Amino acid sequence: MKKVTLLLSVITITLFSGYKKENPLYKDAKQPIEKRIEDLLARMTLEEKVMQLNQYTLGRNDNANNMADPVNDIPAQIGSLIYFGSNADLRNRVQKKAMEQSRLGIPIIFGYDVIHGFRTIYPISLAQACAWNPKLVEQACGVAAQEARMSGVDWTFSPMIDVARDGRWGRVAEGYGEDPYTNAVFTVASVKGYQGTDLSSEKNVAACLKHYIGYGASEAGRDYVYSEISRQTLWDTYMLPYEQGVKAGAATLMSSFNDISGTPGSANHYTLTEVLKDRWKHDGFVVSDWGSIEQLRPQGVAANKKEAALKAFTAGVEMDMMNRCYDNHLGELVKEGKVSEALLNESVRRVLRVKFRLGLFDRPYTPTTTEKQRFYRPESMKIAEQLAEESIVLLKNQNKALPLNKVSKIAVIGPIAQTKWHLLGSWAAQGNAEEVTTVVDALKAEYKDKAEVTYALGCDFDGQDKKNFEEAKNVAANADVIVLCLGEKKNWSGENASRSTIALPQIQEELAVELKKLGKPVILVLSSGRPLELNRLEPISDAILTMWHPGTPGGKPLAGVLSGRVNPSGKLSMTFPYSTGQIPIYYNYRQSARPHQGKYQDIPSTPLYEFAHGLSYTTFQYGELKVSATQIKRGSKLLVEIPVSNTGDRDGVETVHWFIQDPVSSISRPIKELKHFEKQLLKKGETKTYKFEIDPERDLSFVDGNGKRFLEAGDYNILVKNKKIKVEIVD
Repeated sequence: MKKVTLLLSVITITLFSGYKKENPLYKDAKQPIEKRIEDLLARMTLEEKVMQLNQYTLGRNDNANNMADPVNDIPAQIGSLIYFGSNADLRNRVQKKAMEQSRLGIPIIFGYDVIHGFRTIYPISLAQACAWNPKLVEQACGVAAQEARMSGVDWTFSPMIDVARDGRWGRVAEGYGEDPYTNAVFTVASVKGYQGTDLSSEKNVAACLKHYIGYGASEAGRDYVYSEISRQTLWDTYMLPYEQGVKAGAATLMSSFNDISGTPGSANHYTLTEVLKDRWKHDGFVVSDWGSIEQLRPQGVAANKKEAALKAFTAGVEMDMMNRCYDNHLGELVKEGKVSEALLNESVRRVLRVKFRLGLFDRPYTPTTTEKQRFYRPESMKIAEQLAEESIVLLKNQNKALPLNKVSKIAVIGPIAQTKWHLLGSWAAQGNAEEVTTVVDALKAEYKDKAEVTYALGCDFDGQDKKNFEEAKNVAANADVIVLCLGEKKNWSGENASRSTIALPQIQEELAVELKKLGKPVILVLSSGRPLELNRLEPISDAILTMWHPGTPGGKPLAGVLSGRVNPSGKLSMTFPYSTGQIPIYYNYRQSARPHQGKYQDIPSTPLYEFAHGLSYTTFQYGELKVSATQIKRGSKLLVEIPVSNTGDRDGVETVHWFIQDPVSSISRPIKELKHFEKQLLKKGETKTYKFEIDPERDLSFVDGNGKRFLEAGDYNILVKNKKIKVEIVD
């Protein structure tokens, strides 16, 4: 009998060894994603579902604002990790744990703040907008995505698209300025750059629109505080970039810190569910900002973490970023019936959907590559330099002080001149300061065998130490021109970097005054993460350039502009006030009851440099506006054209900004609103026609407090520079 039993066992093993164990449907790459999601969801326990909605950290956390305890023992079932590594090794080891030690083998999604580059750092986003080149920004985001994905990051917490009108707020550096339309255009460009046409590609990452919503309206430019926003202003000013980003396919959004007129962004059912999910049909997920769920307690809308978890989750926040609220309390809330299982399933479904679209279930690991294969590729550096060049704005050029093509001795002075680290700007990700070219080194290379370049520090960024003033004056006295490099440290802008004044520290202004006494031409070069107060520096400067925080290219693009090799074409995406006391000041303000009164009594009421201001080394002449019809009916379209001629002695690039104005409306409208822009190269003596096809429903209408769009009959003005033409909409 023993022999018979053994024989039967052998036969049984032999028969069944010929069959492969059938894989569950969710692991079958040939199946539609939605079917895979439902199959997996049906297999998950309550605990497994809850863990998919939590995000911890992995690797070094070098953001000083993120004070939560590091998570060393990563659960195999965790949904997401913020990955601070710069290669895929650690990431792949943790992913292996998730794939092999969790019951269902659900991959982790790895996120990181890739704001303006991963290792190849581009100019800050505020500067990028000054280039008015969406295609170039798309390419830059594509490079950032390639470097990040190849380093183990699947998901970037970018773009930041908060409309911001207060330069005291440090995070203006991260966004695209004060205008809703501008932010919307660059939102679409960045989403396309990050995500490409195939999110599962090994060179693309999931984008995250942040901070949803109204974070840029924080009172007095102070981070994390209350913002008072009416529903009409919410839709009119802040919603457009997010709506366009969702339409462009952004995979995720991040809920904001700020309290929006009494309801914090991370507990706001109206914005997170009624608008984002129900109206806009977004099918990805929302991640909280770091700690923004737990911070519902100090904001006074939750008594404890459990209540904070309940309010955030039922409002529409699917993933908990380092709050430890969901992992500790969400399962309990489901068991108590305070959170429905249907809502839990929908939230998990949204997270899984993004993971499937990224291809993580089929290719969970990042291929190992060398740094040379990932970073500083020649084509990447070319894009970085071009974007930095086009971001530079020539604010003033009195008596054609620039370019510096007829000088033999150049004195370069100031705290920006020899720095590398501070040119990277805030949120510099994995940027390496050693790869940055200083302004001094760039100018020496630019003027090799043409002019002598000397350097003196002059002063530090701040403080009261004037011991280096004399050396700076001696160096400047022996030069033909002074290139004075002033500005901000990288950490003076960014998160938790609010400032009471946007003027430069007094020591820098005093250095400028002392150098001006020498009677030499002073070329003021600014590097900053925000607009600056320049009313005391402007009169003593023959020319002023802002290069912002240019990133890895450092001083190379600036050197090209100073020498004249590059003709500056940047135009401001954010107003430079005359003084901090004018803030908030922006171009598209609402009409005043008394336009002739209500002015400041002690300072001008107009800005020093307005939105879209920017000079060139050549001159442009604008012709007359032409319109295809002066009267049109609803549903029709309108073509407006203007010829622009290059009347100078060199080639130049000109961006034309098209504004509309609704003089009389059922609600008060801004004095003008940007609706289109176009950038073209005009060769010396060349004339080109710029065009704007107006869709009245899109370009001439307004939204009410419910986001409903209205187009009213009546007169509208189309504005370009000082040109204006009137059109009428008839019923």
